[in-house]
Amino acid sequence: MKWGLVPHWAKEPRVKVSTFNARAETVVTSPAYRTPFRQQRCLVPANGFFEWKGTDHGKQPYFIKLKSRPLFAFAGLFDVWKDAEGKELKTYTIITTTPNSVVAPIHDRMPVILYEADESTWLNPNIQAVPRLGALLKPYNETNMTAYRIRTLVNDPVNDRPDVIEPIG
Repeated sequence: MKWGLVPHWAKEPRVKVSTFNARAETVVTSPAYRTPFRQQRCLVPANGFFEWKGTDHGKQPYFIKLKSRPLFAFAGLFDVWKDAEGKELKTYTIITTTPNSVVAPIHDRMPVILYEADESTWLNPNIQAVPRLGALLKPYNETNMTAYRIRTLVNDPVNDRPDVIEPIG
């Protein structure tokens, strides 16, 4: 799947606004996300995520992860766009929410990290109640998270190697 949701009803496989992230506050009402929210939810596996904090010397990258779970899942939505010949383009987005106290000093948003016990609820197509699903779209408990500065190696996709997420300082 390709990151950046393209709604099935879009006229072309590119959208004019960024659909990499869907805001939890508007996911139910946004035309691009309301159908996937009810019917096409997915898990986006991760071992952490990056955010950049503005400083007087430029942007400082951080790696943010859970302390107790080496692998976890973001709340995601997907859709399948088809061209005139029926060729499919499968895309997804990650839902973001307000930050917890670990992420707030770095960035004003954070991905929705699902608790392991909530993953099956998120994936259950029979659950479409907005209040029940919406209750899952909250900041993750900060006591189980850590964030640390990393080198700017992360700013270049050529640097796809483990030392990118090693702490500095």
